[in-house]
Amino acid sequence: MTADNPALDIAIVGGGLGGVACALYLNLAGHRAVVYDTARELRETGAGIVVPPNMVRALEPLGLAQALHDFSVCLDAAWEFRRWENGQILFSQPMGERCLQLYGAHCYVAHRADLLNMLVSSLPQSQLQLGHHCIAVNPVADKIELRFATGNNSHKDVVADVVIGADGIHSLTRDAIVQRKPPRFSGLCAFRCLLPSEASPPMANRSVQTLWLGPGRHFVHYPVRNGELINIVAIVPAGNWREESWTADGDINDLACEFEGWDARLTDMIAAATDTKRWALYDHTPLERWTKGRLALLGDAAHAMLPFFAQGAAQAIEDGAVLAECLRGANTGSVERALQRYESIRKPRATEVQLMSRGREIRNHFADGPQQQQRDEQLANGDPLAQSAWLYGHDLFNLPSD
Repeated sequence: MTADNPALDIAIVGGGLGGVACALYLNLAGHRAVVYDTARELRETGAGIVVPPNMVRALEPLGLAQALHDFSVCLDAAWEFRRWENGQILFSQPMGERCLQLYGAHCYVAHRADLLNMLVSSLPQSQLQLGHHCIAVNPVADKIELRFATGNNSHKDVVADVVIGADGIHSLTRDAIVQRKPPRFSGLCAFRCLLPSEASPPMANRSVQTLWLGPGRHFVHYPVRNGELINIVAIVPAGNWREESWTADGDINDLACEFEGWDARLTDMIAAATDTKRWALYDHTPLERWTKGRLALLGDAAHAMLPFFAQGAAQAIEDGAVLAECLRGANTGSVERALQRYESIRKPRATEVQLMSRGREIRNHFADGPQQQQRDEQLANGDPLAQSAWLYGHDLFNLPSD
């Protein structure tokens, strides 16, 4: 930036993948953003995450795409679907070279904490402020004032030219843009486990993402952390479970009961688990707007989605990249127009992914019968990798002009 066009002072509320990535993109665009997060220290939360080709390419301008090799597992073998009762392969598709040929990038699986650590390690320490819980957002003249609770009944006020709300599905910053509405409950919950690879059956240690489909539920596993751990996620009816927290403990016995009678290789994985986390799955109805004045939303704050397309983090990182590009060259007089441009570019795509993620579980959870047989036939004859060009092949940085 120049003396006539100084860098904007930007505050990002929320230090997850989308918020930290956005700060890195804003550094490239010539601005300085400080990320404020409630946590007092960065801890391992969540578990496995798919890093699809569109997300890998988005990391290239940050110089981080190659760093995925340090801790992730490249799905260079395949992804596959299996039948619940006997493990019959319903569909298997090679990923490695074909993914590279179609989309110019591989697909990886990783531990979410490792991915976040990669991003945080690239951000100057002065741009990450932990132990800051946002309690108020107040537009004032040509600035926005934020108030943070910092512990021991202390508060800190921050004034910024731009505020970016990356504070998740229960976003406080969203309340300054649209009327508060409760998230939508899906009727489902997820169990998650991490197993040492040596405690897992050999099939789980392959560089493969496996989805087991069965009546009313499905089960996913793949290796993470350079193959040291196996990530398990099981989607089942929620019953009375309503807690939406990555740190809420579940019961292994409850998980085992959900998959009684399934293939022994799958139930052996559950038996090898020593603990599990459980949380209810929620999303939001698409918002009518993402921006207001000098305030903008990204990630789950803007478009909380169910996990069935494995695109939540990828869409948040795409948000951050486009937002930074729209603010490139912006000054205090052009901020609002730049944020409106960001919304006009990102909202249609993220909303499409958000809505397509709904109902996917219905197809995965067919009871045995005609619908299930038709689905399995479609899987056997399909090419989902090529059919996902709109998702994985998106040209993120070819932005439409104003």
